[in-house]
Amino acid sequence: MDGHRTYFNSVDWAALERDHPVGDDFTKFATTLSRDELRARQDKLFMRCVARAWATPFYQRLWGAAGFENGDIKSLDDLPSLPVFDKQDIMDSIAAAPPIGDFAGFEGYGAGEKPPVIFHTTSGTTGTPQVLLFGPKSREAQNLLLGRLYRFQGLRPDDVIHSVYGHGMINGGHYVREAAIHWTSAIFMSAGTGVETRSARQVELMRDFRATVIVGFADYIKKLATVAAEAGIEPGKDINIRMISGHLGREDKEALSKSWGGARCFDWYGVGDTGAIAGEGPDQDGLYVMEDAQFLEVCDIDTHKSVDPGAEGDMVVTCLYKDDIYPIIRFNTHDVTREMTAPSSIGVNFRRIEGFLGRSDNMVKIRGINIFPQAVGPMLEDASVFKGEFICKARRDENGRDEFIVVAEVAEQSPAVEEELQNILKRKIGIAPVVELAPPGSLSPLTQIDVRQKPIRLIDERF
Repeated sequence: MDGHRTYFNSVDWAALERDHPVGDDFTKFATTLSRDELRARQDKLFMRCVARAWATPFYQRLWGAAGFENGDIKSLDDLPSLPVFDKQDIMDSIAAAPPIGDFAGFEGYGAGEKPPVIFHTTSGTTGTPQVLLFGPKSREAQNLLLGRLYRFQGLRPDDVIHSVYGHGMINGGHYVREAAIHWTSAIFMSAGTGVETRSARQVELMRDFRATVIVGFADYIKKLATVAAEAGIEPGKDINIRMISGHLGREDKEALSKSWGGARCFDWYGVGDTGAIAGEGPDQDGLYVMEDAQFLEVCDIDTHKSVDPGAEGDMVVTCLYKDDIYPIIRFNTHDVTREMTAPSSIGVNFRRIEGFLGRSDNMVKIRGINIFPQAVGPMLEDASVFKGEFICKARRDENGRDEFIVVAEVAEQSPAVEEELQNILKRKIGIAPVVELAPPGSLSPLTQIDVRQKPIRLIDERF
């Protein structure tokens, strides 16, 4: 060896699994570890992250502006008093110190000590793509957490996984692939989005290679079921999918399951910066926060203070494993959830959340009502005529009155269908939106469902 550090010799694999068990070891760990024991583990990992953060100009500036000095943060008890940060702070860091900003923490390493760096970006769903950086240890911990969730949900060694996560510069498809091939024994097919592999070809691949599991975003997974049926390929007969794991949020699991012949559908949540934060288990009763690796706060959207258990708020996350590159301490995802307060039916001692309920920075307030556009589609599933695709618009008329418009793809267009959808939304939202009907397949230029992992669901025309 010439002393050159590589990804694989930079990771202490045994220590990684001791800190974050996987497979049967995880199930035993999560059902036997007491809350006090968990807190002690979290505190130890947290202080490692604090030490790394203090060596980072980004945190020196962020915490210094809030009146903190090195040594002031002594335990997790101090966490709620620290300032939150979000994507805009990262983008400001990049603008001030291009091209990658000053949040990575490279400055804290001596000559030859910096580990290899994995570089990706976000998808840019809410604006300009953001730089994402990982050291080998934090990247592999991120991979482990997702592999752990897949196995906890029931992934088997003989499964064939069909992935519709995108690749390119985006983190998602790459890290999902790494999670599956590093931490499971299943065969992995990285089909990607409809741009990378045409939808018609994807369903043929699933049939020919006998896919049993689909992973990805619910919107496109539903679209593939329609594409298969149109091609004469019957889900449940020609393609025997038994498990779907992805970002479901408020999606109607029953409808998604039915479209794929009765597959069990599991939700999990995470963002590009943090990796998997929480996911459903075999009980399918809320998403278990991976508390040995992620410290999750549910905070008031305006004050950033913790809300009462059961109340909605922004998810603010601290990654307890990111003590090498880009420490993440109190990152506001602006994704909304609520904590579930009932005990786990399977004895898991981790907290649970309801899942992704919408984005606080994509929420629209119409006549005093807060509306999350992502939630509109699942509401419309009550109507059999609804074909699954939709887009919302916010518009202000000449009198300054805000209107909320929902454009929905339907099997047939008539005043009766329009009224049916409007009544459903009025009952569930609290106001009667304007409903516009569109034929199947016509909204893809607006939603960009064929080219984006996360389709566009809101066009705000008020500004």
